[in-house]
Amino acid sequence: MARKLFGTDGVRGRANTPPMTAELAMQLGAALAHFIQNGGHRHRVVIGKDTRLSCYMLEQALASGIMSMGVDVAFVGPLPTPGIANITTSMRADAGAVISASHNRFDDNGIKFFWRDGFKLPDEMEEKMEQWLEKEYAHCQRPGGAALGRAVRWEDARGRYIVFLKNTFPRELTLEGLKLVVDCAHGAAYRVTPEVLEELGAEVVRLNVSPNGTNINDNCGALHPQKLQEAVVQHGAHLGIAMDGDADRLILVDEKGRLVDGDAIMAVCAREWALQKNLNAQTLVATVMSNIGLEQALATFGAKVVRTQVGDRYVVEHMRRHGLNLGGEQSGHIVFLEHATTGDGSLAALQVLAIVCRQQKPLSELAAFFQPSPQVLLNLEVAKRVDLKTLPQVQAHIQRVEAALGKEGRVFVRFSGTEPKVRVLVEGPNESKVREYAEGIVEVLRKNVSKEEE
Repeated sequence: MARKLFGTDGVRGRANTPPMTAELAMQLGAALAHFIQNGGHRHRVVIGKDTRLSCYMLEQALASGIMSMGVDVAFVGPLPTPGIANITTSMRADAGAVISASHNRFDDNGIKFFWRDGFKLPDEMEEKMEQWLEKEYAHCQRPGGAALGRAVRWEDARGRYIVFLKNTFPRELTLEGLKLVVDCAHGAAYRVTPEVLEELGAEVVRLNVSPNGTNINDNCGALHPQKLQEAVVQHGAHLGIAMDGDADRLILVDEKGRLVDGDAIMAVCAREWALQKNLNAQTLVATVMSNIGLEQALATFGAKVVRTQVGDRYVVEHMRRHGLNLGGEQSGHIVFLEHATTGDGSLAALQVLAIVCRQQKPLSELAAFFQPSPQVLLNLEVAKRVDLKTLPQVQAHIQRVEAALGKEGRVFVRFSGTEPKVRVLVEGPNESKVREYAEGIVEVLRKNVSKEEE
């Protein structure tokens, strides 16, 4: 059975519009509660969220579904997605739930789950949950009386997560003397990340730390770092740190105001770890979206890249299966598996800052060895997903572009797992030709899979 509700990162959509409704949130809560019960003890689910207005509605509905199945709930309020994974394991909960649409607009929202081990649910479990909702939810047995679930609020969750993050930073190092500009995107990390950096000694300039329910990711954060770039230069900062709405991804800005994306961050960390003999199997795990320059950069110090499909969950699955400890995505989801079970923007920033401190070099110098090939990524909104292989005009055009690029480039076209968009990535040696090819593919797609299509 193919998943209908779950995408690459949980269930996501326009808040209060099917499927992302309070009704579905309650059903998902019941399904989660059904599958986590494995004995006679009281079970518990941690629920966290970002700063979207709709989180209040979905939070209560999700909790109602969980408690209706006799499982307790612990609310922790706004907390980064990786913070929920961390609290779930540290507090011995049976599962964690995050209400967030990550980098999307405020009027979108989503729900994603962590198992008791802190890892995201595998595809197979999500399929089982969908099947249960379809076939068994309406007539499932529910408890009553004192067997109903209870709800509590954990006020110290943020503090616990901050302590965890600080403990991932080498004890012999300090951030004293560093000036950092931090853009929290009015999201879940608006208090956590600045506090961690300040407690480690940095001087922090805070940007976008005043969430109001509707300003999350609004022209700020990891997807819109232009103001951060300006602020780094204006304040003479050593570097800039940009989060997205749920703070599971990181984009950096060097002291010259230039962007350092997820590929460059992975390259810097992989090089340091390889030289220190800490990079397992001399291998970095990336996705098919990462720049081909990543392989070229790692080859200079004898390391290699293996690729998975898009989604940090698939990066993590490959890392666990093969005993690897560093991986991530170009978008900024960086996974340090020895410290965390999922992408963590704050943790990744601390790992890069540790390298800056140890090497006593600016970020621009540390990242200079990574030279990305020209790459263009364009998005086209669509009304529905179709099998791209069934579109002969699209396939023929892609094949013509691939033939023109030869071995010097590549084309990758896919539907987004989190938004109603098809993504077109083209990579090659000539930037103007790469853009021309990408725009041509988008135009053909527009004629075959338009937003207005019913």
